[in-house]
Amino acid sequence: MSEVESKLTVDGAHAYNLAQMTEYQEGAVVSRTLLKNASGTLTVFSFDAGQSLSEHTVPFNAFVQVLDGEGEITIDGKMSVVKPGEIILMPGGLPHSVHAMQRFKMLLTMFRTKVTE
Repeated sequence: MSEVESKLTVDGAHAYNLAQMTEYQEGAVVSRTLLKNASGTLTVFSFDAGQSLSEHTVPFNAFVQVLDGEGEITIDGKMSVVKPGEIILMPGGLPHSVHAMQRFKMLLTMFRTKVTE
């Protein structure tokens, strides 16, 4: 798998089509960071069919909003199939992974605040 990343400055004076913010690339995961600051990140991902982000854990809550295609998101051992228009919370501190069953685009919104119980 190869991963391609680019950055884009998003300003508040324009509307953006999230699904068009990244293109699919054969055999790759493409990401475009729209916003990154002390409070969090906003990143659009495009996965070619069969591509994945391996299991990892971060200390912050993150939401995935599905823009296109279909994916499998596994959180703490529980797999969910996600489709366009759906969102899923990946709680901070729990292992999670993403797998593209077919070409798949998502918006990841991560909040840089520690998870409290």
